[in-house]
Amino acid sequence: MTRRPAVHDERSLRYDPYDFAIHEDPYPTYARLRAEAPLYRNEELDFWALSRHDDVLGAFRNPAQFSNRFGVSLDPAAYGPDAHRAMSFLAMDPPDHTRMRSLVSRAFTPRGVAALEGQVRAIAVEHIEAALDMGSFDFVADFAGRMPMDVISEMIGVPGADRPELRRLADLLVDRQEGLRDIPPAGIEAALAMAGYFQDMVRARRRRRSGDLTSALVDADLDGDRLSDDEVISFLFLMTVAGNETTTKLLANAWYWAWRFPEERRKVLADPARVPDWVEETLRFDTSTQMLLRVTTGEVELHGATLPDSARVLLLLGSANRDEAVFADPDRYDIGRDTRKLVSFGSGRHVCLGAALARLEARVGLHELVTRVADYEVDEGAAGRVHSINVRGFATLPTTVTTRAAGGRQEERDR
Repeated sequence: MTRRPAVHDERSLRYDPYDFAIHEDPYPTYARLRAEAPLYRNEELDFWALSRHDDVLGAFRNPAQFSNRFGVSLDPAAYGPDAHRAMSFLAMDPPDHTRMRSLVSRAFTPRGVAALEGQVRAIAVEHIEAALDMGSFDFVADFAGRMPMDVISEMIGVPGADRPELRRLADLLVDRQEGLRDIPPAGIEAALAMAGYFQDMVRARRRRRSGDLTSALVDADLDGDRLSDDEVISFLFLMTVAGNETTTKLLANAWYWAWRFPEERRKVLADPARVPDWVEETLRFDTSTQMLLRVTTGEVELHGATLPDSARVLLLLGSANRDEAVFADPDRYDIGRDTRKLVSFGSGRHVCLGAALARLEARVGLHELVTRVADYEVDEGAAGRVHSINVRGFATLPTTVTTRAAGGRQEERDR
């Protein structure tokens, strides 16, 4: 299709990532941005936005011009030269980014992640069987919100008794109040509480190692280079918030969209081997991370306009994954389509370190579900979304299941 380069005219089109209507359904606005304003300008909030696949991918692969040094969020409390304190290497450029990522990446090699599968499966089965025994349950509260938190907690060494509170604090950090364009006071308090918790944990590991990832980070050594306590804390913070929240949303988004598209649901319920395709199409169709911030390092020419030095640029991953120039019939949820060009985990130097772990968790969790569930219903009227500028997904997703019984019979559990 032919698309004309354009810079946005605010009188005819408006994109505000804080708008609750955008949280409910951003995709019609994304389509207009791609068609009418691929280089969009919001004067009030002082940002530009890129919505086309080629532009988003190009910015990911050009960190020399599109910097991470002020973090990935537009929130004033999370944006700035100190963003690395909470976002770790997500808010760094080389050489700091290279150093930090090298020191923490050993636990996320393909072999390291694959070795976690048995543990991930045991955690998934524990929560799935408890939820299925209820028949009707909240897919988020009873499964999708618990499994990733347990996986991350097992990795870093958070005791079981502390996990519900950490999950609550993480939720407070991403949730946004209507009309408030920043992290709310409750979110700031949650961040401080989490930082204090991880500070105590790192101090404890300095005194005595316990075989977990936190202990490994304390001992990490790259030619004599070691992580400081603050660096370990910021990485644990990133793991608990970003790693947990995005996987929770991925699981619930997959469950919801398969329900909304019955033909696609039948594919995976009939053939659990198609679960990996289910995960990948969900990552394309409705990715957990919808937007990431970059800052220009000098002037950048795009679509006939010049972005100034230090311009704030939003990379709209959710829009790029629905770009009709790359994905045919992009608004169709099509399990099995070619998703190799999705940008849900970024690209280039800042490609998501936890991508393999997120995919593993989603594949294992959904596979264990569909081997036990013959069909299910979602109470859409009672479902509720998270209101966040970066993350898209459900806060609650009431579900009723029909389980697979012995001999292939179906049995609805509704107690």
